[in-house]
Amino acid sequence: MAADAATRAEVDALRPETTGDRIAHDRVWAAKRSALEALWRSAGHPGDDLRDFATYCALAERYGGRWSLWPAELRRPDGPGVAAAREELAPRVAFHAWVQRQAEAQLAAVRAAAKDAGMPVGVIHDLAVGCDPEGADAWMLQDVLALDATVGAPPDAFNQRGQTWGLPPWRPDRLADTGYAAFGDMTRALLAHADGLRIDHVMGLWRLWWVPSGQTADRGTYVHYDADAMLAVLLLEAHRAGALVVGEDLGTVIPRIREDMAERNLLGSTVLWFSRDPDPVTGGDDGPLRPPRRWAERSVATISTHDLPTAPGFLAGEQVRVRAELGLLDDPTTEEAKAGAERDELLALLTAEGLLDSPDETDEDTIVVALHALLASAPSRLVLASLYDVLGETRQPNLPGTVDEYPNWRIPLPVSLEDALADDRVRRVAEVLRARTGHDG
Repeated sequence: MAADAATRAEVDALRPETTGDRIAHDRVWAAKRSALEALWRSAGHPGDDLRDFATYCALAERYGGRWSLWPAELRRPDGPGVAAAREELAPRVAFHAWVQRQAEAQLAAVRAAAKDAGMPVGVIHDLAVGCDPEGADAWMLQDVLALDATVGAPPDAFNQRGQTWGLPPWRPDRLADTGYAAFGDMTRALLAHADGLRIDHVMGLWRLWWVPSGQTADRGTYVHYDADAMLAVLLLEAHRAGALVVGEDLGTVIPRIREDMAERNLLGSTVLWFSRDPDPVTGGDDGPLRPPRRWAERSVATISTHDLPTAPGFLAGEQVRVRAELGLLDDPTTEEAKAGAERDELLALLTAEGLLDSPDETDEDTIVVALHALLASAPSRLVLASLYDVLGETRQPNLPGTVDEYPNWRIPLPVSLEDALADDRVRRVAEVLRARTGHDG
């Protein structure tokens, strides 16, 4: 962003010092907000068509971030006191609208840079399964959300006590009554600067595990949606934007979901840790690891995801250690033995595929590069690599089912982005992935 020398100096002076090994979001946001204030004063005050969102931000500055505790006349966008408050807070409303305009300009620049760099797809954005119940989305969309429930997942092998995510689900009756307008508006906004869209927990277009507020995850139940209508809205907006759609179909997935996805040409998600052949005895989905060359073509292939252990974490058994420490496992000893067996099985597969000299290999970097070579052998439409995997970070970015117990979304990369791009491990992984496509860049 253009700014005079004095403004740039003011902004540079606001840079917070890094302390510890976690991102301090509150301190970073305080510094960024002050920097934006300085740039706002320098840039002037453009117009506003983000009225409700910017109004929420201005009200949150005055009354706190929980709109359910605001004065009663302000708890809805059409509340009797909102118009007067908006007029009184007009400078702050304008500021927050301006900040969104800067974000929009940066998103457009990122997309243009991706295209200029020759990326065949471009930027893929993420459609979350829910929103903060006290955030701007919930304030504006409270008539179509179930604010007395949370989205989650029933108990399963990965999280034996189930999960509650603290996110209010869509109300299927209100979505239908309003012609799915809110869902369509949100999808359209996400696709404005995207070449693709990843649908988090795509099963939520068919059904969601609702947990009543204050209850544990095992007290929930599935609530069903009109999937045909939800998919029609999603695919209409994707067609208008010329974007591909990826569904995160991991976890408990009923057969109809993958059938509907295939029929509509939605890409699925294939993750190395979960890709197994049927058990030869039970017929379940926990048989031997499936070599990537036999993975689904209509999918996006990855080693892991932000909700699962990183490659170094998996090799070290970090996923067992941290869940045991937080009391999320019923039998840590059994889980530790299982994790060790899965690691041995993975090393054996890498050796059988000719990517390791021996299943006794212990060098982490060598194994991680081999894992990406394994990934590159998949016929999947897209193959993605994560810097967390490549750079040796053992902690996964997010641990589902936790809030303050784990530093979710506060774990920085172990090195700066500039250093990462010059890292030899990054170069080696890029080479094995480039060999998959024959690209030179």
